[in-house]
Amino acid sequence: MRRRDPERRRRERGRPRLPLRRSLLGRLLIVSVLVASCAVAATAWLAVQTTSGAIRQEQGQDLSSDAKIYNTLLGYAATHPRWEDVEDTARELARTSQRRIVLTTEDRRPLFDSAGASSVAPLPAQASAVVDPLSVDTVLVPDAMTAGSDRIDPRAVGPFLLPANERTELRAITEKQVACLNSVGVAADVVDGPSGRPRIEFVRGDTDRDLEFKCVAQNSGATLTEKKALDELNTLADACLKRQGHKGATLNLDLSWDRGYGQITAAEKQSAEKQSAEKYPSEKYPAEKKAAAVERGDDRAIASCVGSARREQLTDHVAAPALLFIDGTGAVSVPGFDLSPSNTARIVGVTALVLALTVGVSVIAGARLVRPLHALTGAAQRMRDGLDSAPVPVGPDNEIGRLAAAFNDMAVHRARLEEQRKVMVSDVAHELRTPLSNIRGWLEAAQDGLADPDPAFVSSLLEEAVQLQHIIDDLQDLGAADVGALRLHPEPVYADELLGQVAAAYQGPAETAGVTLSVATPKPGPPGPTLYADPVRLRQAVSNLVSNAVRHTPSGGRVTLRSYRTGPGHGDEVALEVSDTGAGIPADDIPHVFDRFWRAEKSRNRSTGGSGLGLAIVLKLAEAQGGTASVVSTEGKGSVFTLRLPPAPAEAPADATAAEAAAGPDGPDPINMTL
Repeated sequence: MRRRDPERRRRERGRPRLPLRRSLLGRLLIVSVLVASCAVAATAWLAVQTTSGAIRQEQGQDLSSDAKIYNTLLGYAATHPRWEDVEDTARELARTSQRRIVLTTEDRRPLFDSAGASSVAPLPAQASAVVDPLSVDTVLVPDAMTAGSDRIDPRAVGPFLLPANERTELRAITEKQVACLNSVGVAADVVDGPSGRPRIEFVRGDTDRDLEFKCVAQNSGATLTEKKALDELNTLADACLKRQGHKGATLNLDLSWDRGYGQITAAEKQSAEKQSAEKYPSEKYPAEKKAAAVERGDDRAIASCVGSARREQLTDHVAAPALLFIDGTGAVSVPGFDLSPSNTARIVGVTALVLALTVGVSVIAGARLVRPLHALTGAAQRMRDGLDSAPVPVGPDNEIGRLAAAFNDMAVHRARLEEQRKVMVSDVAHELRTPLSNIRGWLEAAQDGLADPDPAFVSSLLEEAVQLQHIIDDLQDLGAADVGALRLHPEPVYADELLGQVAAAYQGPAETAGVTLSVATPKPGPPGPTLYADPVRLRQAVSNLVSNAVRHTPSGGRVTLRSYRTGPGHGDEVALEVSDTGAGIPADDIPHVFDRFWRAEKSRNRSTGGSGLGLAIVLKLAEAQGGTASVVSTEGKGSVFTLRLPPAPAEAPADATAAEAAAGPDGPDPINMTL
């Protein structure tokens, strides 16, 4: 063994190593790097998303707080002509929001500072908002858009503010209307507007228009205060329209308007035709479209002038615009997410550290995983080269450990098969050498003139040739059975008739040996069991059993053949049994009786043993037909060999008798009769 070690090492050094990308270790490293990269990327994404969500949530809370502060101060400015008394309102807002609130004029003269006069913190260059009820910031107060396109706070009513007597009178009228609506099943309530004018608010959106019209038919008109303010507003708007070359309009209490013009003027017609040429170059501009275009232009002009007139009218009734500064002092600051170079380097460093740890752990784990696989590979290569392979160490009870144990079992089984192969080759050579040596010897004697080629001489040579043919046929049958190429022609066979045919064929050799050969006759009644098998191959198997039994039974002994049905409780099979009263088989030899070239007597004496293939053929023929072969033996008392085969289907017709099937087309089969 030591002399072959250098050669083994030379061969192992000559084998090319697997590339890292194709090895198990390389794949494990690649998977680990991918997993680590995905984990780092997912963690970074989660951190960014979480931080972004926190930022958005914090900013949303701050924006909500800012909007509340702005809206409250905006309402104060819309209902007060000056900022002198805003201190209480602003201080309460600073206390509830925990933020510093500063109000200044547009030229940054302080109006209010919640931090007090002692604060020296400078104000930011950009104000948080401009508090102007005549120009509302629609970002902080989106509801201001519903008040109209002029962005005037609806709480700024100025001269439209009703005195107490007019409010009382209007409320009485509105309450009667609501009572009327409630009496007819329409849910409504009274709500006061910013000017003090009550209005009806319906609880449900769907109302009966007829009932509604009936109850509110006597609608209250404008009061003296509202008429006076509306006339003032109308005068301001008409002056604006006149300056722009448009006709005046009559404003309603809800600030809608009615146009009082009739024919289109020449200037308006020329303007409409110009718009027509630009918008409709390939068609004549109809007169109605001209009028519609002029009307749309008037509407835009009226709306613009009404907005300007309202601002002019409300200027003396609302507070002047003020700058609002809201500081985060005392509140939770908004978290930042600064991807500066230092932060980027920190993230890259942490990622590299995670990757390094992952790769290191993967290398250690991969090396421990690959080490037993290398041992298995080396053992398999030594086995391939025909060298002795020591058992592979079996590790813990895991996949690799079980693989190593299975490999060791395979190596032991392979060694046993190799030993059996060598013994089989030796046995085959020995079995073939004897008849060939006899044939050669007789032929050389005849050639030298030492033997006369008379009939006895020819008969002796023929006997040796037949024996040689039997061995070759047996080996051929075993080879065909091993590869599943044994051709079978199954059909229903009467078991008792087949046993009778075999007994008749071996009656002569049995009488010569002084052995009584018989078939156990069933009691009168229905015929014996019928099985489904190839009659030729089945007769061959039973003949081998009978030949063995006659050969190993001493003179005066008995060999008995019988068949029976095992019954549903025992597999529902047909059993063919050959029993003898011979010497029996030792208990240690019973597991080997169906092995090839095995004989209970180790000598090669033809008087006591055949080639050692007969029982092996019996087992293969039984298995090929879906059956089994077994033996029960007691040393000194005899043996019982049993073939168990499937029964014939109840509906299968018997085309030929069992005797005809067993005999075959050319009469009794001579194969293996002398084994």
